[in-house]
Amino acid sequence: MKNLKPPLIAWALSVGAAFATPQGFALHDTPQPVANVRYEKDDGSRGDMEDFRGKVILVNVWATWCVPCREEMPTLDALQAELGGDDFEVVALSIDRAGSQIVRRFYDEIGVTNLNMYVDQTMLSMTALRTVGLPTTILIDAQGRELGRLVGPAEWDDPEMVSFLRSFIE
Repeated sequence: MKNLKPPLIAWALSVGAAFATPQGFALHDTPQPVANVRYEKDDGSRGDMEDFRGKVILVNVWATWCVPCREEMPTLDALQAELGGDDFEVVALSIDRAGSQIVRRFYDEIGVTNLNMYVDQTMLSMTALRTVGLPTTILIDAQGRELGRLVGPAEWDDPEMVSFLRSFIE
């Protein structure tokens, strides 16, 4: 369990995690509350974070105009293809003010096929989720609590990252 602070080691063991934390991923000493962020879905309906209760989610706050966000999106799509299901979902939450049409165009351009589309045109989710930059990716447990986050891009389909995330799902 390298890279973990002592209080976090006890917590990680209590949830059955046996892993090395991927570089840049900061786990909290204890799970933190998460704001009930609202978004619009691809079909125009509205939803919020409560919709994911009972499922581990990886919320990626991003925008089509953010170059690092654009570059990591294929790896998030691949992660969803590998781990997505009843117990886990990658929630790519776009903060594009132009709305779902620009996000759909981007998904089509790069061939995203596994991610659902979630858009917050108000950008209020950035403040509610305490993001300090884009992309910011937040790991949330099935009880709706933040376990940790990574600020900046990552290779989400890297075997070390997949193993790390799988330990929270199982």
